[in-house]
Amino acid sequence: MYTQCPECLSVFSLGAQALVQAHGYVICGHCDAGFDSLATLSEQLPPEPFEQLPVNEQALVPPRIELVVYRPQPPAPEPAVVAEAAAPAAPAQEDFSQLVFAPRFAKNTRQRKPPRRERKRRTRRDAGDRPRRWPWVLVCSLLALGLAAQLAWIGRDNLVRAPLPGNWLRSLCDNIGCRLPLVAAPKQLRLLASNVEAHPNAAHALMISLSLRNEAAFAQPWPVVVVTLEDAQGRRLTMRRLLPGDYLDDPAVLRRGLAPGATTALLLEVQDPGEQAVAYEFGFE
Repeated sequence: MYTQCPECLSVFSLGAQALVQAHGYVICGHCDAGFDSLATLSEQLPPEPFEQLPVNEQALVPPRIELVVYRPQPPAPEPAVVAEAAAPAAPAQEDFSQLVFAPRFAKNTRQRKPPRRERKRRTRRDAGDRPRRWPWVLVCSLLALGLAAQLAWIGRDNLVRAPLPGNWLRSLCDNIGCRLPLVAAPKQLRLLASNVEAHPNAAHALMISLSLRNEAAFAQPWPVVVVTLEDAQGRRLTMRRLLPGDYLDDPAVLRRGLAPGATTALLLEVQDPGEQAVAYEFGFE
């Protein structure tokens, strides 16, 4: 809400706490003049520029408010005073003159315990009424094992690459005779040697021989060999991606993959781009 000092015409923003402290009477922070802030109190300012806020005329009849937001509950009635309890009467003396003693064999009122077989039957019956929880435990365990197996199958590549889980899985497969899936790790393939020469049996072709070693601790599939030929200025002349089926003909060798720590030689045949090709680059995917 906003109000205006009648002396210096300064407009101030004030809240409910400032209004209730002196019932609307405030002191101007600019000229120190005291004035009634309710006279020009307004929720919004008129569009600028303006000089004075409109004066609120006092109504002859006070306004009636209808919207109730809170009403305190009436206090609970005080509990009635409880009269003091009367003093307990003195216990009367017990009279043993009419007491009759019965012999031991005549006491048949005592309840006998049921036989042992009956107690066992009741125990079994009560146990049978209780809900059996072991089927739910078994079902939840099977579901948890199935979920763990699905997660392991989804992330099998990472498990085989990791040192600790990979060694454990390889040892387990060696004992039970299973075979782990081949996981590609081209960054762990090391090129030991390479040689490029003219093809002895085909014109306008090159024969490339590569010596490759698998430095991973697991077998991985044969890589995709990327051959890039460049000229003397480093410009790429041609590039070719050779799939494993392009340089291997034996399906059994393709299925086995490249064993861990194994070294192999690859013979690749590509088209000769001409005498401009003086630099060669090899990559694995």
